[in-house]
Amino acid sequence: MKKGFRSLLTVLLVTACAIPTQPVFAQDIGTVSRIQVDGTERVDPQTILSYMTVKPGDGYSQESLSESAKALYGTGLFADVSIQPKNGVLVVAVVENPLVNQIAFEGNKKLKDDELMAEIASRPRNVLSRNTVQSDVERIQELYRRQGRYSVAVDPKVIRLDQNRVNLVFEVNEGPVSNIRGIKFVGNEKYSDDALREVLASKEGRWYRFLSTSDHYDPDRLAYDEELLRRYYLKEGFVDFRVASAVAELTPDKEAFFVTFTVDEGPRYKVSKVSVDTSALKDANPAMLQKDVELKEGKWYNAQEMDDTVNKMTDTLGDLQYAFVAVQPDVQRHPETQTVDVTFRAANTPKVYVERIDIKGNVRTQDKVIRREFDLAEGDAFNKTKIAKAEQSLRDLNFFDNVRVRPVQGATPDQTVVDVDVEEKSTGEISLGGGFSTSEGPLADFQIRERNFLGKGQDVSLTAAISGERTEFDASFTEPYFLDRDLSAGVDAFHITRDLQDESSYDQKRTGGALRVGYPLSENVRQTLRYRLENNEIDNIDADASRFIKDQQGSRATSAVSQRLTYDGRDSTMFPTEGLYSWVDTEFAGLGGDAEYVSGKIGSQYYVPITKKWILSLLGEGGAIGSWSDSDVKINERFFLGGNTLRGFDSSGVGPRDLATDDALGGNYFYRGSAEMQFPIGLPEELGVLGHAFSDFGSLWNLDETGAGIADENSIRVSAGVGISWRSPFGPIRMDLAEPVMKEDFDEKELFRFSFGTRF
Repeated sequence: MKKGFRSLLTVLLVTACAIPTQPVFAQDIGTVSRIQVDGTERVDPQTILSYMTVKPGDGYSQESLSESAKALYGTGLFADVSIQPKNGVLVVAVVENPLVNQIAFEGNKKLKDDELMAEIASRPRNVLSRNTVQSDVERIQELYRRQGRYSVAVDPKVIRLDQNRVNLVFEVNEGPVSNIRGIKFVGNEKYSDDALREVLASKEGRWYRFLSTSDHYDPDRLAYDEELLRRYYLKEGFVDFRVASAVAELTPDKEAFFVTFTVDEGPRYKVSKVSVDTSALKDANPAMLQKDVELKEGKWYNAQEMDDTVNKMTDTLGDLQYAFVAVQPDVQRHPETQTVDVTFRAANTPKVYVERIDIKGNVRTQDKVIRREFDLAEGDAFNKTKIAKAEQSLRDLNFFDNVRVRPVQGATPDQTVVDVDVEEKSTGEISLGGGFSTSEGPLADFQIRERNFLGKGQDVSLTAAISGERTEFDASFTEPYFLDRDLSAGVDAFHITRDLQDESSYDQKRTGGALRVGYPLSENVRQTLRYRLENNEIDNIDADASRFIKDQQGSRATSAVSQRLTYDGRDSTMFPTEGLYSWVDTEFAGLGGDAEYVSGKIGSQYYVPITKKWILSLLGEGGAIGSWSDSDVKINERFFLGGNTLRGFDSSGVGPRDLATDDALGGNYFYRGSAEMQFPIGLPEELGVLGHAFSDFGSLWNLDETGAGIADENSIRVSAGVGISWRSPFGPIRMDLAEPVMKEDFDEKELFRFSFGTRF
């Protein structure tokens, strides 16, 4: 029995294996004789037929009908699709998506309608698509989250109209800015949480940060904070430091974040040995690069000093024609001794020459205006310092919003192309402004100026200014490269009236013009010669004025030639942070006219960066004037001191004075000095708000004629004070509080000085 059963089972298995297997296909359930389309309004039925996978004459199955329905849905044209066979006819019934008539936004205040419209995909006169609308909602939310508004809610509303049209409305609830409520650190042992918070760009929310966005959560800023932490620790010698994680947790109300940085400090390393390897360069001597090394053996490792060393070495080698040299620091760690050996290696590269200078981006400014700022020309040996100097000179022209000068590889390895990319800005100005100054009272001015006339770099201006104590009209023209040489030439015309009743009981009118020419004596030294012809009138003298002023009533002609010798070693003429600026002025009057005097002034101002943002400036100046004939120096020719030139004292508040009338008489000799520290006050740098602490000193003395009741002391005056300045969109604003520390009883002091307006 068992044997027979086994034999039967064997036969069945063999038979089963002998039957060939075939794939199973969906069977057709009919043939399409015709396709009927129902429900279309705007879409052509032929368009629907073109998307279907089943055609007349084809067999069809449930699977093929489903594929055709999916294809029609995928067009985004239809809200509903139904395909039903009836006696060989496929009836395709569709419900078309409505057409968008208008798109509107409600509740948006921080982002304007046009800003949102530019970011979404939905458009008027397009078919409404649910997927597109949902993507638009997510895009709008992302835009608000970039502003730190993580509780934003966007609700799309569809308002149905006739003819299958709709209005699409995005209702926006912007919500508050999601601030950073707290920042904490895990794993830090060497430095406290407070110390590390100072390193970050992100800040905890505080009431006094209402002008800043640093306390708004920004994921991009959080990534930057990780880099700032890394730089800080590497600067302090923690070579193995890493940020293990940076986590931002949103509070349940979505109004704030708690940020946690987990750090791994690692050990602190000292520098064991520093060496320089220039064996890959033919003519470079390692000794010449030793002066650029800032890392010191036996001191803590400092990544910032290492980066500075690399930059200095690159510049030094760049001045030796190695335009594309790469200096790589090789840091060898010794964990057992917690020391590092650093080797600066210069890679092999040939000396290069300037193949050409390519200028891009200048639409209006002529090429020659840009090229003349370069001390290099095609065929010259490459020099990194000269390239950097040319870039700074182009920035100082103030013709461009952005300037980038960089060397790129030329046609051969020993040639370079200097690529100059500029972005022009408007250099024409028509301005009408106003303001207030404690020295001049209310101020209004009008100016028409073109600093890059016809794209040639010429400066043309016409200015009118009216204040409580001054009326001024000026016209000037300057050609910075006369005869296509580094020779500036210009002409000026002016008419100035000044109300000096408060200071010296008279009014002054000056009308005249000047011719000037300037030329370089060396890279940093420049000479300017000037001839001035003017008529000076002193009138409207108060009846109670000093006799020394009454004696000078009337008009005088001045014909004078002057020179100004300057040395400019500053890093920038617009916003200097480092360097020396010195000047020597002399003037001789007497080439005709009534004035007969010789005057001279000499001074210097030195900028010292204490840190990157703390700038110390030191100023000193002195001058003298004397008649070369029997006549006396007139009051309009003398020096005056006070106000902006000696803070803490009123305008013309220091120097010889008639005690009976309190009139300032001016002096023939003066000196003054100032020490000022400029520093940030914690606000974002882009606001342009800076603090100042200063001390001024100086003296003014000596009259040709003196008498009873005339105070004339050459004693030193000293003041100290603090101030705040703001480069506002409306013009410069500055406030100073200063108090005299040393003064004479007859001096006029001024505690508060304020200026606001377009120009002062």
